[in-house]
Amino acid sequence: MSGDESLKAILFATCTALVAQPAAADPFLDAMTAAIEAYQDGDMVYAQDELNEAQRLLAAMKADGLSAYLPDAPDGWTREIDTEANAMMAMLGGGTSANATYSGPEGSFTINLIADSPMVAQMAMMLGNNAMVTQMGGQIERINRVRFLRDDDSLQAIIANRILVQAEGADPDVTIPLLETMDFRAMESFGG
Repeated sequence: MSGDESLKAILFATCTALVAQPAAADPFLDAMTAAIEAYQDGDMVYAQDELNEAQRLLAAMKADGLSAYLPDAPDGWTREIDTEANAMMAMLGGGTSANATYSGPEGSFTINLIADSPMVAQMAMMLGNNAMVTQMGGQIERINRVRFLRDDDSLQAIIANRILVQAEGADPDVTIPLLETMDFRAMESFGG
């Protein structure tokens, strides 16, 4: 057997072994497959149920992706990610949400991220208007080249005209150092 024939035989055996292995379970693909099969069988009710399940799973995956932008808790603090935060988004017109509560020696506060929601579009118009910000009594705080509206115990900014970042519940002097650890440029490419 020549070198080329040996390489072909090894590649063929490897591909055959890979094809023979069962694929890893993917609940989203399973729901989509079940929906297609039900549709083909004429069972529209079950097809709709499976499409709804696939949509719920996809929303959960998107929320997990957005949660990845929430910063880790600073030393001496704890972080608790709200795994139910995204469920409310459908009632608010859609979008993806992730939030975490940070608790430590100086109290607690939350960081909320909301992407691709009609509410964010409205906030973007407001936060982008300096006259409106001034009328509301807020001031501008720059964090990593991003303009945040600072108002009492709240900081708010819009990233890439589609992601709202809110830190609320503690003095901004407590929340700003944590916001400074966030990569807002990377957040711009969130696949929401």
